[in-house]
This record gives sequence, structure tokens and C-alpha cells, in this order.
Amino acid sequence: MDCVSGMVLTKEGMEKGYLIYSNGRVVEKGKVTPPIRPKVRGYIIPRPINSHTHIGDAFIRKKVKNLPRDIEKLVAPPHGLKHVLLEKADRDEIICGMKEKLREMEKTGISAFCDFREGGKEGVNILKKVLEEFNLKGIILSRPKSLEFDENEVLDLLMISDGIGLSSVSDWDYEEIKSIASLAKEKGKLFAIHASERVREDIDKILDLKPDFLIHMNKANQEDLEKVKEEDIPIVVCPRSNEFFGLKPNLELFRKVGIELSLGTDNAMISTPDVYEEMVWIKRNFGGFSIEELLRMITYNPGKIFDVKFPEFVENEPADFVVLDTKSLKPILVSVSEADRP
Repeated sequence: MDCVSGMVLTKEGMEKGYLIYSNGRVVEKGKVTPPIRPKVRGYIIPRPINSHTHIGDAFIRKKVKNLPRDIEKLVAPPHGLKHVLLEKADRDEIICGMKEKLREMEKTGISAFCDFREGGKEGVNILKKVLEEFNLKGIILSRPKSLEFDENEVLDLLMISDGIGLSSVSDWDYEEIKSIASLAKEKGKLFAIHASERVREDIDKILDLKPDFLIHMNKANQEDLEKVKEEDIPIVVCPRSNEFFGLKPNLELFRKVGIELSLGTDNAMISTPDVYEEMVWIKRNFGGFSIEELLRMITYNPGKIFDVKFPEFVENEPADFVVLDTKSLKPILVSVSEADRP
């Protein structure tokens, strides 16, 4: 048997305590001094979720040394450098980059990630095949090959993915986006979209799409965010990626309005898929969130978006958790139950 102690994060909140576990299962959870010497002490949390990735562009990180820091030149479809290189890349090149980033997430205890998967059906199938080798849940939001609505293509994508994740209302004909969002909802799948990332976009049009969550919202004003709050729509922020482009999320305003936040790492060609680093960035640059609030941004908040059920940390439940150093917020121990191994 092994033991870890410190502050334990549960659905109800954070409490001082310990976990004793053996053979991938929780043996005991207590609130007093542990009966055996703990292996480590720190913040004990469920294995986290990375709420926004583009791991398909990971290969570009090695291919291009100096990426342009202009968001349109680098990532805007269809002519941004990322999309040009993705179109030219061979399958093995993309797979190699993906595997590297999936290994990084697996090593640091990530349980699930939500990927905006470019490349149509082939893009989805590549990621699904690669995931067979990893102990990670991939929530795959697909997108059409081009910026056009083809009903048959979208229906095919919804059959093989968890939903649709689009670039922005600025990139598309709005009526075509509405058709895509409507189909996703009709099929009971997720619909999400980047919003107000570099310029403020029409929040009423965005909300009319009935998104399950939004990405970024850097340029949204208080009125926009109050409408988002009224619709109970969560926002995923990716501060390190934003910083690369000279942008940053308005965390003070998000907190003031009461937006529920989750954290993602965005493009793998820009940022490592390390959600702990996103917490560190927020802690360093904005002191308004408590440790518990930050930890919820990588656990229970995204768990609600993606319907991920976390272990309850009670006897015989899977011992799936990560212990974080209380100063660096980096993992010092990762525990994965045998039931979750591939």
C-alpha cells in the first residue's frame, strides 16, 4: 500500500487529508494524520482535462523555427501557414507529431483532452488510430475540409467524432455555420467555436449557434460576457497561446462576471500540451483566483462540459489522481488505475 497526503480536491471543495491506495484502487481516504508515511505531499486532484488542443499541427514546431506571431498569417484558414503546411504534410509526419504530444500528456497524468481536429474525416481517423496506443480519452471535435457546408460531409463527421469545433464566425458564411451547428445539435453532439479571439465578434450571432462552450473571448466586453453568463456557456482560455500572439484573456472581467472557465493549451506548434503551465501563467499574471478555482479549471469545470466522471476518492474507487507540488503546481506523482490502462 502507498499513501499520499495534503489538500484533496473533490466536487465539494478542498480538504486536508490523505489517500491510501493499492493495486490501482483507493483503500482509504482520511482527514487526520495518515497512518503510514506518505510518499509525497501536495495538492491531490483527479487526473486533469486539457480542454482545447490542436495536436495535429505539432510537427510544425520542428519544421519552422520562427513562426509568425500574426494570428491571421499563422492559423487563419484556409491560407494561414499552419493550414498550408497541414495540406502538404504526409500522414506519417502528422502522426509522429501527435504521438510526441500525446506522450507528454500521458506522462503528466492528463486523463482527457478536447482536440479541434482539422482535415475532415481523414483527420479524425488519424487521431482515433493514434489514440489506440495511449491511455487518454480523446474528445474529438471535427470540422469540414473547406469553409463550406456540405450536409453529407458534416453528417459523416458527426458519425465518427464527438462534435464540431470551428475556427470563428469571421471565417465562415454565417448561414453555413448555422446549418452546421444545427446538425450537430440535432445529432446530440457538441458544437464549439473560437470567438472574439483577436477582434470582437457579434456575440448575438455566436450565441444563436447554441454553442456548448466558447474558446478564447479575449476581445469580448462586459455586455458580451454577461450574455454568455446568462446562457450558462463556459469559456475555455489558453493564455500561453494568446501571449504568443500578443493577446491575453481578460481574466479580471471573466471573474467579475462569473464566467465558468476551463483551461486549454491550444496549438501544439506553439505551446506544450501542459495545462499545469496554464495555471502557473494565471497565478503569475493574475492573482484573482484561488488555488481551488485554478484546479477546478482543469478538473471539474471541463468535466461538466465533456461529461467526464471523476473518481470519488472513496474505498475501492479507481486510484486515478495526480499530486501537484504546492509551489510549482507541477505533477510530482501520477497514479493510474489498471482499469484505465490500454
